[in-house]
Amino acid sequence: MRPLVILGGGPAGAAAAITLARAGARPLLLERSAATQEKVCGEFLGADAAAALAGLGIDLAALGAVPVRRAIFAAGRRQGRFDLPFAAWSLPRLVLDEALLALAEASGAEVRRGVAVTAAAWGDGGWRLRLGDGRVEAAGAVVLATGKHELRGLARDAAGGSVGLKLALEGVPIGDAIAVLACAGGYAGLQPRAGGGANLCLALPAGTPGLAAAARDPAALLALVAGGSAVARDLLRDAVAVWARPLAVAAVPYGYIAPAESGVFRVGDQAAVIPSLCGDGIAMALGSGRLAAQAILAGQGAAMHQAGWARHVQPGMRVARAMDVALARAPGAVALAAGWLPGMARWAARRTRLGDPRA
Repeated sequence: MRPLVILGGGPAGAAAAITLARAGARPLLLERSAATQEKVCGEFLGADAAAALAGLGIDLAALGAVPVRRAIFAAGRRQGRFDLPFAAWSLPRLVLDEALLALAEASGAEVRRGVAVTAAAWGDGGWRLRLGDGRVEAAGAVVLATGKHELRGLARDAAGGSVGLKLALEGVPIGDAIAVLACAGGYAGLQPRAGGGANLCLALPAGTPGLAAAARDPAALLALVAGGSAVARDLLRDAVAVWARPLAVAAVPYGYIAPAESGVFRVGDQAAVIPSLCGDGIAMALGSGRLAAQAILAGQGAAMHQAGWARHVQPGMRVARAMDVALARAPGAVALAAGWLPGMARWAARRTRLGDPRA
């Protein structure tokens, strides 16, 4: 039996593996993809994410990350702009995930790529992990870092959820800003992409008119977003899709916080899912992964770790949910407030940095 198995090689799983390996443990990390892939992720790295990565030994500038200094909120003919209250970056998950997994291996973790885990069950004092090829891996403890994907036997108890879409673009004059663009059914996020171009991500309720077409056709996606504001129309006027179709993920439970439970250490989106307009998902993944590893090293149970993480994120998640509701109900008012009351906007941005407080 393996003492510890980490399921998932994204930022949360890699951060846990690095922390454990550097402390002398040799965790086994199982990643279902044989090679790093694009993910439905805005790729925004705020101050807490940058600090966590620096603590692990990741140099964002050396990896080609581009700075993000300003924010734009737009709805209809209204808009608000303000300077971010912290240094931020944009870096493709392709680059970040590969760097983190390489660092995990260099630190002493065993990383197996292209290994899918299809189910997990507790019994006889340990976890039995069913692999895609039918084999079974036994583990004393499990760090669940499967991101937005559920694992049979350990699925989150989260009803409903939104649809997330992502499209890489060229020909978008976004500069060093991140734009939150209201559109039919929800909002989109637009930010510069390392190497040129921009990332466009959407979070929309299932059943939103036009969503099915937008999930298949870049032109339909661009039209959906451009129809929401004058700013979006200007930014996307000459946009050219890099991909043949958008990436998509369903049933994303924004606002979810995992309850305390014994046996499994939930990290990343399995532990909490912050509304995407806040741009703190990667920081929370890194923070929860690191704290789970420290809890394991200290001999703490999963329930204690989970309860502690929930206490840490709950205040900021309340702010994030309020922002999400306000943007859905009164996007024009939010856009105006962002420009007229930049101090309040910067306060909200700081208040929703929920990564590891000790990073």
